[in-house]
Amino acid sequence: MKNMRLKFLSLASGSSGNCYFFGADDYGILFDAGIGSRTIKKVLKDNNIGMEQIMAVFVTHDHADHIKSVGCLGEKYGIPVYATETVHLGIDNSRYVEQKLYTSRIIIEKEKQIQIRDFEVTAFEIPHDASDCVGYHIKFGEHNFVLATDVGHISETLANYARIANHLILESNYDKEMLRQGNYPPFLKERIMNGNGHLSNAEAAEFLATNFDLHLKNIWLCHLSRDNNHPELALKTVEMAMGQYGIRIGKDVNVVPLKRTTPSELYVFE
Repeated sequence: MKNMRLKFLSLASGSSGNCYFFGADDYGILFDAGIGSRTIKKVLKDNNIGMEQIMAVFVTHDHADHIKSVGCLGEKYGIPVYATETVHLGIDNSRYVEQKLYTSRIIIEKEKQIQIRDFEVTAFEIPHDASDCVGYHIKFGEHNFVLATDVGHISETLANYARIANHLILESNYDKEMLRQGNYPPFLKERIMNGNGHLSNAEAAEFLATNFDLHLKNIWLCHLSRDNNHPELALKTVEMAMGQYGIRIGKDVNVVPLKRTTPSELYVFE
């Protein structure tokens, strides 16, 4: 894989749908497919990536905003769909999936490495109130990406993977005061904050500030709430927490909040 470049693109990141692309120059992998298949195809095409180049789809969990198009990608395009046995069962039983999976489902186990050409992909346990939920460690040459979306709390397993990342995609879902004072019903507020729902800006910021190492080059804040967060607020919360430890955003590490419904730029790493 001499001189091969690693590409990263967020197609969407939020409760309306999630989908991430990782690729080399001539092929790639998707993580989650919670937006429409036509949108996935268009966004990839806009970045000169054809559907025929997608070698696999890895699924984090079976909530609708992560699985909407997995059936179409698997059955129409013949792309293998990788998920744990419990997540596959959730996909089978979900009314939100556009098309059921029959021929393209592949069962994976947590902590067992999957090789997709030059990518080494390892699923690991994530605390979240789905039937099952995983994050992914994605290794490509010297690059270590860690994807952790829909995080109830920072578990030791998640922390251990995040600490080895050069590039970290971590949930920063809500601002606590916005959620407390917002219009969500009490049961939903409790579900979000109970340790198995979502990660707040403050929780993400504290973890990032207290576990920072100079090998971490890029952080993307993902799955921001539409109603209980703002990109600028999420970024400011992380910036303030890191500043208390002398960590300078833009110099020591790059931090970018991902857009909820529109694509990020295409990041390319040598």
